[in-house]
Amino acid sequence: MNPNIQRRTEIALRGNRVVGRRDFLRQMSALGLTAGACNWTDVLSASADELRSRGMACIVLWMQGGPSQFETFSPKPNHNNGGETKAISTSVPGIQIAENLPYCARVMEDLAIIRSLTSKEGNHQRATYLLHHGYLPLGGVKFPTLGSHVAQHIGDAANQLPSCVRIGERLANSGDGGFLGVDYDPFVLRSANSPPENTEPATGRERYLRRLRLLDSIQAKFAAGSGAQVVADQRKLVANAAEMILSPSMAAFDLEQEPAALRAEYGKGDFAAGCMMARRLIEHGVTFVEVVSRGWDTHQDVFTRTRELTAQVDQPMAMLISDLKQRGMLDKTLVVWMGEFGRTPRINPRSGRDHYPKAFNAVLAGGGVSGGQVIGETDDAGALVSERPVSVNDLFRTIYHTLGIDADHENISRVGRPIKLVDGGEVIQELFS
Repeated sequence: MNPNIQRRTEIALRGNRVVGRRDFLRQMSALGLTAGACNWTDVLSASADELRSRGMACIVLWMQGGPSQFETFSPKPNHNNGGETKAISTSVPGIQIAENLPYCARVMEDLAIIRSLTSKEGNHQRATYLLHHGYLPLGGVKFPTLGSHVAQHIGDAANQLPSCVRIGERLANSGDGGFLGVDYDPFVLRSANSPPENTEPATGRERYLRRLRLLDSIQAKFAAGSGAQVVADQRKLVANAAEMILSPSMAAFDLEQEPAALRAEYGKGDFAAGCMMARRLIEHGVTFVEVVSRGWDTHQDVFTRTRELTAQVDQPMAMLISDLKQRGMLDKTLVVWMGEFGRTPRINPRSGRDHYPKAFNAVLAGGGVSGGQVIGETDDAGALVSERPVSVNDLFRTIYHTLGIDADHENISRVGRPIKLVDGGEVIQELFS
């Protein structure tokens, strides 16, 4: 058996963590620390806090399908395009949101609404890719996701849980670690109401190690031929999986450990469970969590369907922010609510709204963001951005800035091309005033 994998597995059985040589070198490279830049004494003296940045974390609440801005955070009750959706006051005087979000209205002092997001991508696949990577698909380049970049830069290498977790079924075109490699692929949990699949060893310790040794022997023969990279990636996955499933930190996935009263405050359903799980994972050292809500592609009956969807999302989102705040975690946890685009101002003949990337909204909270404000605006009809347009690159650059990550950091793709985390864009400075 590969000695590095065996050692990491055996240490994992005792609940500890070992950073392998390759992992260590990768982390040094990510920080720009190379043999030519400094000596190994300098490298080893770098503190763990410096390697992990400021201990920040990010939770993305992803509304798959494109949520209607009119029925969520940008209502237009005084225009025909607003339809039957009414606006309600919030805890911040002068700021109104759609009546479908009464719980979020109560925590408005912690929310910053961006009403002027704009892009050109009205196709689900391309827009989902853009809002997960900050880039559009490009042949020959597998871009890492936002979560993968966050894990790369501020993930805690000493933590036995994955740095990047997605709660909800895998999203088509949402991507993975890309050219950063399998180390930064998200760990996908289908539902927070069920334990992760295949995370308990089916055998005892010794038999488990024997099976790993046999697997390693089989892989070695393939690696000796043309499969060296495939085997290297597989060995990483096996070692990381063995380490994780045998760790006491797996308790983070057990919502039964939460008080029943608190679970009730989050509400019912998979999204509510996902929001609570996100908070638990951040507490256990996970750096990036995405919680997925599906069904927002409301081409028909937008008013009824959005009421049903917001009923699933409103209470959990508000409670997540309140819970993080009460635990003293909100200042270091950025929460982002968004989807791939918005919906058309005009209501179609099926009482629905179609795809509309020209003007849509997102919401940020925590991580040092100043809540209780609205950034940008659309015209009376909600058709065009009339004030402070915000691009997807602006949003991504702001997210990285909030987390203490250099958005101009360049990674080298597998074809040797230097690629920045964000190409262009500006930080939305109003969020921090």
